[in-house]
Amino acid sequence: MDPSVKERTWRRDVIASHAFMAATVAILGGMERNVLGGDLEMCSVDPLTGWFRDGSCATDEQDRGSHTICAVVTREFLEHQRSVGNDLITPMPMYNFPGLTPGDRWCVTAPNWMRAHRDGAAAPVVLAATNEKVLAIVPLDILRGYAVDVPADPGSLETP
Repeated sequence: MDPSVKERTWRRDVIASHAFMAATVAILGGMERNVLGGDLEMCSVDPLTGWFRDGSCATDEQDRGSHTICAVVTREFLEHQRSVGNDLITPMPMYNFPGLTPGDRWCVTAPNWMRAHRDGAAAPVVLAATNEKVLAIVPLDILRGYAVDVPADPGSLETP
């Protein structure tokens, strides 16, 4: 089998497996909450993100970096992260990390995002997919200033 086909097949199977696990957790009531008070929504399955690599910014006490902010990464944010020693651009296959490009959604660490905010390089945030546990590190008012959520009914964005 062509290696690229094999890789795509493996990646599809992993994504499907993780999506199934996330759905199971939601059904069983183990779903974490987002900063808006609702169920924590998926951040990204392509690329597959999250502390648990389940597509969500779910966390636990082992997640010392607090990978709780669902960011839509920008070139400026990626370059900032690289400059502070957090290279999110370079692929690292040994960790199943594809490397990020502008526009990708990724669960970033709260301290690094906050540092980018202070340095004027913070990435936009998807509040519905950002874990409420981040509020111990980043105030909601700051997160709201970077919100890029789309409402369930985009028609509600139209002006009368």
